Amino acid sequence: MRVVIAEDNALLRQGLVLLLTSAGHEVVAVASSGPEVLPALLEHRPDAAVLDVRMPPGFRDEGLRAALEARERIPGLPVLVLSQYVEESYAAELLGGGASGVGYLLKDRVGRVDEFLDALDRVADGGTALDPEVVTELLTRRRDSPLDSLTPREREVLKLMAEGHDNTTIARTLVVTERAVSKHIGNVFLKLGLPPSDSGHRRVLAVLAYLNNQ
Repeated sequence: MRVVIAEDNALLRQGLVLLLTSAGHEVVAVASSGPEVLPALLEHRPDAAVLDVRMPPGFRDEGLRAALEARERIPGLPVLVLSQYVEESYAAELLGGGASGVGYLLKDRVGRVDEFLDALDRVADGGTALDPEVVTELLTRRRDSPLDSLTPREREVLKLMAEGHDNTTIARTLVVTERAVSKHIGNVFLKLGLPPSDSGHRRVLAVLAYLNNQ
């Protein structure tokens, strides 16, 4: 996989380079400030981009802005955004429109190498990878919504779906059968008024679009 990295912290940036190259990926470019990000993405058109949200010169949302603009110019460009904290508005903006190939992880997750690499693979394959803490924020931020009608088990399934896990992984995590998972997913779609489709990443994107546009 060809990857562009955008991170202003030199130590973390080099750590990401070493981690990805050790995993067999090719880092084709690195950026250390906001203005460097978009040109690097447009020049190299990588298989995936790993971007910090806040970068110089303003340390506001330069990385996110570059990611959004790059996805406009390169439709479907897989982007995995890293953030120091859960910033709900950034996650919602990145996921706006239900686009595929997006991820939002807290930087602490990078230290869990297997989880980070798995998330990057899912994003590069056109899926979704959201940090569990981000999903929790999205699931609990509203009251008096159809989400309130979900059972505790259905909420667990929805949370794992939103993180990007497939039925097999959800079943293993919850120690239930895949048939039970499929039944819970059907109930979730029914209660949220979503099409009862269980096909690939579309189900995750539909749920995320619902959560971010109510």
